[in-house]
Amino acid sequence: MQNSTEALKKHFGYSDFQPMQESIVNDVLAGRDVFVLMPTGSGKSLCYQLPAVMKDGITVVISPLIALMKDQVDSLRVNGIGASCINSSLGMKEIEHIKTRLLENRDKMLYIAPERLTSPDFLGFLKTLKIVLFAVDEAHCISEWGHDFRPEYRKLRILRETLPHVPIVALTATAVPDVQNDIIQALKLSAPRIYKASFNRPNLFYYVRPKEDAYGQTLSYLSKHRKDSGIIYCQSRNSAENVARKLQEEGFRALPYHAGLPKETRSKNQEMFIKDDAEIIVATIAFGMGINKPNVRYVIHYDLPKNIESYYQETGRAGRDRLDSDCILFFSYGDRKKIEALIEKSKNRQKKAIAYKKLGEMTRFCESMQCRRKFLLGYFGEMHADRCEKCDACLAPRETFDGTEIAKKIFACIRDTNQRFGMNYIISVLVGKGKGDRMRIYGHDKLGSHGAGSEYSPKQLQVFIRELVQLGFIGVAGDKYPVLRLNQKCSGVLAGSGSVNLTKPREKTKEVQMNLQDGKQVSAAADDRLFEILRVLRKTLADAENVPPYMIFPDFTLREMATFFPRSAQSLSKIKGVGNIKLERYGHEFLEKIADYCRQNNIEEIKLSGKAS
Repeated sequence: MQNSTEALKKHFGYSDFQPMQESIVNDVLAGRDVFVLMPTGSGKSLCYQLPAVMKDGITVVISPLIALMKDQVDSLRVNGIGASCINSSLGMKEIEHIKTRLLENRDKMLYIAPERLTSPDFLGFLKTLKIVLFAVDEAHCISEWGHDFRPEYRKLRILRETLPHVPIVALTATAVPDVQNDIIQALKLSAPRIYKASFNRPNLFYYVRPKEDAYGQTLSYLSKHRKDSGIIYCQSRNSAENVARKLQEEGFRALPYHAGLPKETRSKNQEMFIKDDAEIIVATIAFGMGINKPNVRYVIHYDLPKNIESYYQETGRAGRDRLDSDCILFFSYGDRKKIEALIEKSKNRQKKAIAYKKLGEMTRFCESMQCRRKFLLGYFGEMHADRCEKCDACLAPRETFDGTEIAKKIFACIRDTNQRFGMNYIISVLVGKGKGDRMRIYGHDKLGSHGAGSEYSPKQLQVFIRELVQLGFIGVAGDKYPVLRLNQKCSGVLAGSGSVNLTKPREKTKEVQMNLQDGKQVSAAADDRLFEILRVLRKTLADAENVPPYMIFPDFTLREMATFFPRSAQSLSKIKGVGNIKLERYGHEFLEKIADYCRQNNIEEIKLSGKAS
């Protein structure tokens, strides 16, 4: 058997593994159960696809979405690897044809939904095959503590019960510790090797902006990124439709996507986006899990996400090719109230409590004046340095001032009201307005704190209190009706022996101009004109085969071609992403275009020594 590095280059065109991939592949090849927690874009699928090619038998992949299955099967076939999927979109004849292919060992991989796996008839069929591995993709769907719980995933314990000797690899991009443990227990993994990669996506830039003229801000950004692919997430169907329509009127190739559209329209719009026939998809959360498009250069959250897990997963659809990409979120408390109204519709008290807790964390992320990346990684239990220099909080830090006096007033007000009230009531006491009858009944209009903070507006006091929560001076108890509590940290300030620095309030609400990264900090040496020529060729070849362009070659492969100008098959084979099958299938056309361009512009090949990067 060839070693994993040789197989990697032969089948996928890469000379080197990404972090952890080689160890995971070797453990899977050795027949061990494995749990993999790796962020989007870090190459999770290769951790089971490469062993599938190398093992003598069939790998069964459990996947939640038809689009996800189709994308991976198409990609494998372009690489010359036999793969099929069986799902509800296929007729009986097609399914029987695929079963025949499997029985005749013409396919190495089979993708199925969890519902089909639990069917007794289908389980019986699987027992007739030589199955060497089960791969459970999007494994967080197993856990009720996860953000994407799917009950049918919970039944996957049947894998171990029915075929106990077949190893299992479970993979997910988003799972807090409780969810990680739940996955391992639910699948009955036996002494699994556990791999947890960093959640850090160093190529992503994070920005949170006040939701003031969100459309105007979005339009300003998009006007500088007309050729780039991007996703705009909206909470409602109407919002997705309206934003898409307005962008179309501005000349952008933008399409809507939500569950209310006819199935045919959804499929068509998704396909146009994947095939680069439209640059922008404006979607609800119904879009994205099945999207492996690597060249998404930005993700814009037009509305507030419901939780950090969803936000992280959705922003993770940007920059899967590891090139710089932007993640922009527009935040307003009005959006939070809309989500709270949706949470209230649930009759399950436990689910409501979890939803409120997760929404609170999402809000705190938006309110934070500290490094966005540090907050995100901390949520998933990972430490990070204080400054990432790739988020708005680090790139454009807000000015601070000595806020000790107003902090003392806020602490005193919470203390004098016996730590029994929420933020809005505390603000009313501090400004000395509102809550009239309630305030008089409690006698709080007689407190020394009454009106003590009137030099600031309620909105400014709200910002101060939220920042004091972030800094650990104030605690919050309860989810639906949060109450402010004093932490030990504030005792020194109240006693006059401590100080507090706070962020200066904005004097003008219009201070929301975005000054974002270009999102194109890729190979500076790449020849942009040649890159565009190769992109056109890639699109032509992709359309002829009815596959997305990135399945022919991703952007980073074309950029490497446009940097080193390979003139022979041997040179082209050293380019990252050029495997044996693709070299044979597409090499001639790309070499021809490169040679023509080099002759016309008197450019010499730059030798790429050793392995492809």
